[in-house]
Amino acid sequence: MGSHTADEHKSHVPKSIGCMVITCSDTRTPDTDTSGQLIHTLLKKHGHTVAAYHVVKDEPTQIKDRIAEGLVNEAVHAIIINGGTGISKRDSTFEAVDAMLEKRLVGFGEIFRYLTYQDIGSPAIMSRATAGIIKGRVLFSTPGSENAVRLAMEKLILPELGHLVKELTK
Repeated sequence: MGSHTADEHKSHVPKSIGCMVITCSDTRTPDTDTSGQLIHTLLKKHGHTVAAYHVVKDEPTQIKDRIAEGLVNEAVHAIIINGGTGISKRDSTFEAVDAMLEKRLVGFGEIFRYLTYQDIGSPAIMSRATAGIIKGRVLFSTPGSENAVRLAMEKLILPELGHLVKELTK
């Protein structure tokens, strides 16, 4: 970074990023997907677009298929997934996503868990939130609760989304 300020660091970043939003849930529908709706709202509030949106069962094949669709969609530069990051038998999002990542942004999960720990204490260790790069796209995978989504979006994803996409086009 050298002597660059944070503002200089973030100048010249794209103002509007096309995003795919995927909710992984065995119970939610587009009508009851409050976390997915929150992601939509926050993206639009910050000038980004939702180029695609899906609610899928927490099944690795369905998750991977939706990600693959996003990777060939020219309008999608970022993929934001919520749900399926816990440790129950049905939580398989992490395995599906992790197998596809070319580069991992381990700091995302580490900082997300640290911030979650400040809110809820030791249960934060059960979160397998992750992020990384896949075929020139940035991908974030957050827990499915509204609180987790709001934390990830407001503290980590939205502040860096434009900068991450810019870095990927260098």
